[in-house]
Amino acid sequence: MDKALLGDALARLDLPLRTLQPGHVWLVGAGPGDPGLLTLDALSALAQADALVHDALVSPEIVAVAAQAEKFYVGKRGGRLSIPQEEINALLVRLGRAGRKVVRLKGGHPYVFGRGGEEARALAQAGIACRVLAGITSAFGGLTSAGIPATMRGVNGAIILATGFAAVSDDRPDWAALARTGQPMVIYMGLTHMETTVADLIAGGLAPDMPAALIENATLPQERTVTATLATLVEAAERENIVSPALIVVGRIVALRAEGAP
Repeated sequence: MDKALLGDALARLDLPLRTLQPGHVWLVGAGPGDPGLLTLDALSALAQADALVHDALVSPEIVAVAAQAEKFYVGKRGGRLSIPQEEINALLVRLGRAGRKVVRLKGGHPYVFGRGGEEARALAQAGIACRVLAGITSAFGGLTSAGIPATMRGVNGAIILATGFAAVSDDRPDWAALARTGQPMVIYMGLTHMETTVADLIAGGLAPDMPAALIENATLPQERTVTATLATLVEAAERENIVSPALIVVGRIVALRAEGAP
């Protein structure tokens, strides 16, 4: 596509974009990875920032948009040494108090398993002005990219987003209760404890032959989707060497992929 056409379209849209003020921090959702899924608000924020605090799951192409900004990498990846959340909160407060124009860039949506709520609260407690910009959450971006409809008339009337990271802790989801709903679910950060999660879902009443899928690197050029059943999901992940970041999808919507996958 001719980029001039895109520029003309943006000019006609006459966007009421807000100005990122010195001393303010914006928590910005970068979407699931594909730069084409950035919102225009996010693009505007990146163009204005002079300090960019970004995650591991934000693609280099998106980080590069903020060419003028000083970069602070605070990525968290499962199974690897990570910067404690308290240190990230303190960094955001410090940059805000220094009068910087701060963008905290997070993969997906800041308020969907992104700890954006914790950061917004820390900034509010410190008296730092904060704005949150929504992004396309990985679940819906990934499902769409993989050709799996999030909802389908006659198939499901709801969809569950859950985290598998806390699968063996006191605040883990009640998998049995979720299983009893019969509604499809998308599980974030679920590879490490997938065997336990699968066992709990089956014990909670989900059929072992329930369609399931793994979506690795959703929306990126290296995206892979592996389909299986709930009972064979762990085996499929091991056989195909699925690695993070990956989404786990469980439910009858997975079977619809064969009917409309790109």
